[in-house]
Amino acid sequence: MTLRIRASLIAAFSFVFLATGHAQQQAIPQQPAQKSQPAADQAAPAASTQATEQLDQAAKELARLAEAIQKASGDDNRLAELKVEVDALGKRIIAISVATRPRLDEIKARLAELGDPPAEGSPAEADVVTEERKRLTAERGAINALTGTAENLSIRATKLSNSVTSMRRDLFTNAVLKHSEISWDLFRDASASLVTEGQALRRNVGSWLSFAWSYKRFALLASIFLSLCAALVLVSGTRRVLNPLTRQRFALEPPGYITRLTAAFWSTMVPTLVAAVFAASSYFFLNTFNVLRPDIAPLVSTVLALGVALTFVLRLARAVLAPRKPAWRLVNVSDRGASLLFQAIVVMAVVNGLDYLFGTISEVLSSPVLLTVAKSFIATIVIGIVLMLMALIHPMVPGQDEPESLGRPWPRAISLAFVLTGAVLILAALSGYVGLGRFISNQIVMTGAIFVTMYIGILSGKAIAKQNALGQTVVGQYLESRYKLEQVALDQAGLALGLAIYGLVALFFVPLILFQWGFKLADVESWAYRFFTDIRIGSITISIIGIAAGLCLFAAGYFATRAFQRWLDGSVMARSRVDAGVRNSIKTGVGYLGVGLAGLVGISAAGLDLSNLALVAGALSLGVGFGLQNIVSNFVSGLILLVERPFKVGDWVVTGTTEGFVKRISVRATEIETFQRQTIMVPNSLFINASVGNWTHRNKLGRTDIPVVVSYEAAPRRIMDLLLEIAEAHPLVLKNPQPLAVFSAFGDATMTFELRVYLADIVNGTGVRNDLRLAIFERFQQEGLGKPFNLPEVAPDELPAIAEDDVTDEAEPEDTVQRPAEQAAARGVTTRRPRRIVGPSSEPSEA
Repeated sequence: MTLRIRASLIAAFSFVFLATGHAQQQAIPQQPAQKSQPAADQAAPAASTQATEQLDQAAKELARLAEAIQKASGDDNRLAELKVEVDALGKRIIAISVATRPRLDEIKARLAELGDPPAEGSPAEADVVTEERKRLTAERGAINALTGTAENLSIRATKLSNSVTSMRRDLFTNAVLKHSEISWDLFRDASASLVTEGQALRRNVGSWLSFAWSYKRFALLASIFLSLCAALVLVSGTRRVLNPLTRQRFALEPPGYITRLTAAFWSTMVPTLVAAVFAASSYFFLNTFNVLRPDIAPLVSTVLALGVALTFVLRLARAVLAPRKPAWRLVNVSDRGASLLFQAIVVMAVVNGLDYLFGTISEVLSSPVLLTVAKSFIATIVIGIVLMLMALIHPMVPGQDEPESLGRPWPRAISLAFVLTGAVLILAALSGYVGLGRFISNQIVMTGAIFVTMYIGILSGKAIAKQNALGQTVVGQYLESRYKLEQVALDQAGLALGLAIYGLVALFFVPLILFQWGFKLADVESWAYRFFTDIRIGSITISIIGIAAGLCLFAAGYFATRAFQRWLDGSVMARSRVDAGVRNSIKTGVGYLGVGLAGLVGISAAGLDLSNLALVAGALSLGVGFGLQNIVSNFVSGLILLVERPFKVGDWVVTGTTEGFVKRISVRATEIETFQRQTIMVPNSLFINASVGNWTHRNKLGRTDIPVVVSYEAAPRRIMDLLLEIAEAHPLVLKNPQPLAVFSAFGDATMTFELRVYLADIVNGTGVRNDLRLAIFERFQQEGLGKPFNLPEVAPDELPAIAEDDVTDEAEPEDTVQRPAEQAAARGVTTRRPRRIVGPSSEPSEA
């Protein structure tokens, strides 16, 4: 009975244990799914909800912009600003849609793993799989709906942006090609309106001046004072830096072409910049101190802008024509012709500027449109007449004549161009297209001046960038005398200065031309932003700002690495008395590591996706396997040499036929200086794949041998004792290990001994051997051991035949006959080893 009970209990426990283990095995793989599934269920709706909210906000913003565009349908400046906002909103909508693609790809991949639902009649799948498939399918549908909504909003934004462009084009066309009826009634009504406008202008300006002087006197005076200070600071700075470029000195007789170009360009740019700074600072301070009223601010800004424009045009005309300085004139015209052309340009610039100012006054005071038409009509007629009169000037001077002589007429093409342009302006004004005539006249004056300045700037940069050109200018002579620059440095500075002038011309004048052609500041800013941040070539996006930032970060990392190398080598390791080879290895490793990190940081900052370089990396790997395997082998060998350090800088190494001192170890090659001061670049793979001898691997302790040959008349033991005495007397010979004298060989008529000595620095072996040889010679002379052995007699029949022409009456000196002892000594000499002579002026020599 007891045995049955025990058996039953054991069976029960076994069943419970097995059942529990089986249940745990089934529960273990389900636990991660149970834990991760709620997190996924919560994250996915949160992302979809956030995208939905962003799209709803974008739709509201798009509706607001559409309403604002309808209200500003007649304001070109406001339309340009709204177009920029619409384009930015379109990009933001696309970014919202793109942000959902990674999640959509994950859902597609997971559904592919789950597979299709089982067909009818097939075994049913687990409920967990079915629920996950339904959940992922629903989420995919929601993301597709979001993508569709984003696409619809993006299309609406694109259409709205295109509508703004069309509205602005219509406004420009209406402004330029609008037809007005020209009649005497127009001028009679304009005269009456002009009187009313003058009274209103006088009243508004007078009341503003009285108010500003009575209640804003300090703010008004402070604004003017601060503006003058800003202009004076710029004047003093530019005068100090660019004085040689802007001052036309008569000391140069005659000035060179480059000097004239440079003086014309900078004498135009500097005063214009000063006037622009004064105008901008004046308006800024007046507006900041609340001195300007809303009806006065446009007038003040127009007057200031007109002053800058007139300064620019007049300075340019004076710089190019130089009416009173023929030596500085850029064009070959007569003095009278230059004076007349300058006066004509001044008249056109003043008339065009006054027309713009009067138009602004009429717009601010809400004067009738017919008054603006009458003003522009008169300005257009005056400019057309001036252009036609310019065709009658005789400015041309042949190359041989002096500028003071009477000029000749224009070439037929130029004269005809002046006449036709003036006639077009007059006909356009008379036919009622006053806006077109005003636009053309403005382009002739302002755009023409800008193009002329650009041309002068480009010519100046091109001339300065030529070889040996900068040294002939005042600036080049100043740099040469002040900083002792050589011609190569001046040429490099001239090239850099020429490129800088090109960049300045493009950066400053291209936007001005766009402004003259009707584009607004918002347009230029948008184009500049796209140019510097969003250049697309296929599927690749290039950002100039990103690349520039990457280059700056790489340069900063590079210079920081070099500074850290110098600090680590000169401050840390030098004070720790680290071996020179170890210092070089650590310094080199830190340098490569720092440059590598700087390169990665620069690439990341530039926005380059390294995954796009997979094809290039594959091609590079193929090249490594074939053509670049030697370079890679040398690179890896260099890393091994830096880590294992079988030799270091300053070691005396021998590999193949190359022997010398290691000067530098890089990752590709090792620089070795031979004993003849020849530098040899040895590939690192040779040091890894071949045998390398290092005389100073662990220390500089080494042994040097000196062979000594004597005749059989000497006593061997006496010779050995003398050699040991001589070696022990030398201060550089070590006592431990002690020197050793060896009887090394028997010769036909001589005995060969070797004196083996140990030196603390084997590099000094040549000097020690030289000292020991001299000591041995002198000691053997004192001991009587230096007498050569007897020369054996030679029979006359054994003498070599001598030609009769070579026979002389003089006997050959005995010193010319090489004795057997000397022959034996020559045969017994071992290969000499190289040594380094310590000292600043010593040369490496063979040892």
